[in-house]
Amino acid sequence: MFKKFIALAATSVAVLATVTGTAQAQDKPLLNASYDVAREVFAAVNPKFQEHWKNKTGKDLKIDQSFAGTSRQAQDIIQGKKVDVVTFNQVPDVDILAQRGLLRKDWQKAFPNNSSPYYSTIAFLVRKGNPKNIKTWDDLVRDDVKLVFPNPKTSGNARYTYLGAWLFANEKFKGDDAQIRPFVGKLLHNVVNFPTGGRGATVAFAQNNQGDALLTFESEVINIAKSDEFKAGGYEVVVPPVSVLAEFPVAVVDKVVDEKGTREVATEYLNYQYSREIQLLLTTFNYRVHHPDVAKVMADRYPKIRLIDPTKVLGSWDDITKTHFNANGVLDQLLAKR
Repeated sequence: MFKKFIALAATSVAVLATVTGTAQAQDKPLLNASYDVAREVFAAVNPKFQEHWKNKTGKDLKIDQSFAGTSRQAQDIIQGKKVDVVTFNQVPDVDILAQRGLLRKDWQKAFPNNSSPYYSTIAFLVRKGNPKNIKTWDDLVRDDVKLVFPNPKTSGNARYTYLGAWLFANEKFKGDDAQIRPFVGKLLHNVVNFPTGGRGATVAFAQNNQGDALLTFESEVINIAKSDEFKAGGYEVVVPPVSVLAEFPVAVVDKVVDEKGTREVATEYLNYQYSREIQLLLTTFNYRVHHPDVAKVMADRYPKIRLIDPTKVLGSWDDITKTHFNANGVLDQLLAKR
């Protein structure tokens, strides 16, 4: 009887050791919260990082994803969603997390290029043959042109569209606010659908046949035009000669990773987005990248465009948010007149 007990105990210890070893060979899952149209990007990036992490540490890693408008994502994190890293499409939605003490206030110093691994701009997707002859921002305020883009109240994507129009008008009217506001107000008036996120805007334009032009990231309009799903529509990409610089900021959510013990893997995950391999991969999704070798190789792939950094014209992101996007700011005032 005693021998059987010893044998059973030894077997139990062996099983426990096996289970413990398996648990130790697998890291805690990593949750990445990202912007609405990033699904395909991270479906490609994540397996490569999992392989990289396995080769480096010998451990398996599960990466969970959350996709939505980044302003909505930020609010969910503030309300308690346990996100390890954010890969957003606008700085203010990371800043608000810093203001709430969820991550370091100088988060833009944590990674290169102000913690922005890649960037894009706002471009237009128009219908086959470009029947409305849309070429630049001026064409978007004509009475005969109807637009689709996400709601700037919930989407970083749409805020860049708003800022693109504002910055264009600012140059056109030499900073005259009395002329800039009506221009941007007319553009907002021409919007026939304000989905909450970028992917909803794509569906409204391409599947539901709404509007004459879809305004979204250059990367997204090129992806749509080339995709098998939408190729039959014959959509055309229009990149205006001047538009807004749209950066894609990333950050580790310090409070969460310290609670979960995932800081090392979270930091490595974001650093990996700057690697040559991933920078090259990002170009296949038509993002513009910073890696010098990759940028040089891809230089002729993108239309020539003059990009305006909003912070160079309108002040800090905090100033921009307070003036334009906070409650009763300029955006609310213009939307009230639609």
